[in-house]
Amino acid sequence: MASRRLPSLNALAAFEAAARLGRMTLAAEELAVTHGAISRQVRHLEEVLGVRLFEGPKNALRLTDAGRTLVTHLTAGFDHLEFGVRAVADEENGALDVSCTGTFSMRWLIPRLYRFQEAHPDIEVRLSASYAPVDFARHRYEVAIRLTDHLMPSEAATTPLFAESVGPVLAPALAARLGLKDPGDLKGAPLLHTVTRRYAWPDWLARAAGGARVDLSGTEYEHFYYMLEAATAGLGIGIAPWQLVIDDIQAGRLVAPFGFIPSGMDYVAVRRPQRSRKAQAFCAWLETEAARTPMPTSPAG
Repeated sequence: MASRRLPSLNALAAFEAAARLGRMTLAAEELAVTHGAISRQVRHLEEVLGVRLFEGPKNALRLTDAGRTLVTHLTAGFDHLEFGVRAVADEENGALDVSCTGTFSMRWLIPRLYRFQEAHPDIEVRLSASYAPVDFARHRYEVAIRLTDHLMPSEAATTPLFAESVGPVLAPALAARLGLKDPGDLKGAPLLHTVTRRYAWPDWLARAAGGARVDLSGTEYEHFYYMLEAATAGLGIGIAPWQLVIDDIQAGRLVAPFGFIPSGMDYVAVRRPQRSRKAQAFCAWLETEAARTPMPTSPAG
């Protein structure tokens, strides 16, 4: 196998930091060296490569075409290196990347996350939103929170959180005007839908209302979060998981006239198979937090 022919890694790291941050002084701070050291490493790299990487006056340097090409590859490469190191390192503190659906993050996780931060102040939880199936090979997150509407990686460690229950929800003022007594009263009512779960209304009607004939036309929103905001604003009746509306119902912003029924799916947290004290601590906290989350009564609201 041919040996690698690379310039000094220190020089590459100095240039990548300066190019990414836009200033050599900021690169010096990030790498804990002097401004002069960054400048020397960049000049050395330019000499080795035989091209200019920066141009312009010292106080307003800008990347050349060659510099822009190089930094794109270097940043991706250093990100990959960092990911590889973190995948095998078992650190007690630092950043923990967590993937979660956006609405679950905003409606359940973030309002409770302060308790984890109080218990683990040295762990920085970095959230990213995704509805895609968990794929630890392609993504850098260490923990993913998902519904069991698809298969989880067989090698992943899984922490069950809670069973999902769903039901219609609407603003109290709209509920008073509509006077909903049974699912048949939904006929002609303004229904709200979401692209991410188009089957929600038909599935609920089949399970809870014996297939009651209801006109399912209505307003469709791109995300669950938008639909719930519309319901809270009195624009119609949404159908949502209990865990996403529990705080709104307890605060009186929403009511659930027909309660909630199990959807047949569960929320789970999965983490990479490699040992990680940070990920284990976070999943243990999730399990505890899920256990203290009250389950719905029927009817709720």
